[in-house]
Amino acid sequence: MAIKTYISIITLNINGLNSTTKRHRLAEWIQKQDPYICCLQETHFTSRDTYKLKVRGWKKIFHANGNQKKAGVAILISDKTDFKMKNILRDKEGHYTMIKESIQEDITILNIYTPNIGSPQYIRQLLTTLQGQIDNNTIIVGDFNTPLTAMDRSSRQKINKETQALNEALDQLDLIDTYRTFHPKATEYTFFSSVHGTFSTIDHILGYKSNLSNFKKIEITSSIFSNQNAI
Repeated sequence: MAIKTYISIITLNINGLNSTTKRHRLAEWIQKQDPYICCLQETHFTSRDTYKLKVRGWKKIFHANGNQKKAGVAILISDKTDFKMKNILRDKEGHYTMIKESIQEDITILNIYTPNIGSPQYIRQLLTTLQGQIDNNTIIVGDFNTPLTAMDRSSRQKINKETQALNEALDQLDLIDTYRTFHPKATEYTFFSSVHGTFSTIDHILGYKSNLSNFKKIEITSSIFSNQNAI
């Protein structure tokens, strides 16, 4: 009987990587967490800056960046993996990148950083655009800039119509919020708004219902060098 090997994936909004000190702290944090796949949002790199991100043990790094130092996403693949690239898509404005790869088995990772305004509509449109590229081996991660349920807010404020429409679209695609599925009543969050004095979970990992049994565990992990926590 074959022994199942799990692949660890971590996602974090890093809120800018143009500081040398912050890049060093991130590299140390990634080495401590030791994920197979690390997805970052808001690197704030342009294409000329990507060489600055170096993490020993994670030589394969796939960026998507715009022309300005804002947005920006990256996917880092551990040297420990038997990684075979099949395809990559990059957003020209740095809001998402998607890689199709083989690590023991086929897997697609879509890493998203949504704009602050109109984020539910942006995600719906993106998933519609990429529908032909996404299958049940796809894992969607990133900073969605929106809670998906009232439980994702410490205030328990109800979600708006746009987020309801997004949840309906996710349901039609057979996609689920894996953290909320594993922890339906948890009160840990990924973001604190100093303006509103409230906590929320705006970072998510989505997977297919049909593959739920493939997920072993999911948790929120602190990071002291970003204003958001990781999942």
